[in-house]
Amino acid sequence: MAESTSAAAPPAPKLVVHRGSCHCKAVLFEFDGPRDLVQIECNCSICRMKRNVHTIVPGSRFRLLQGEDMLTLYTFNTHKAQHLFCKRCGVQAFFITRNKPDGYAVTVACIDPATIDSIRTETFDGQSWE
Repeated sequence: MAESTSAAAPPAPKLVVHRGSCHCKAVLFEFDGPRDLVQIECNCSICRMKRNVHTIVPGSRFRLLQGEDMLTLYTFNTHKAQHLFCKRCGVQAFFITRNKPDGYAVTVACIDPATIDSIRTETFDGQSWE
């Protein structure tokens, strides 16, 4: 009998509940994600100016707990990305990206670090999308 040369897929990582907020805590959220996060460093004009580094969360795993009424919206260019900011403190805890409209880009610095084991950084060429 011939041996199989294909390796079994690694098991899906166990998900934990990550919690986070804007600076003034008017906007609170949580999402289910792995303890080892991948953060995206994007070079589009707005991410570059905000120095935003985010992790992508599927919409089905994201929950806004408080503060929908405290969010204000900014769009530009194609108006597909929805940049949401707290009206009180101005922090962008999360936004909806143009390239992943079915999910949320959560600002890693807004996540409570207690549930994070590691963070790996990947780059995204958002400048080419503008």
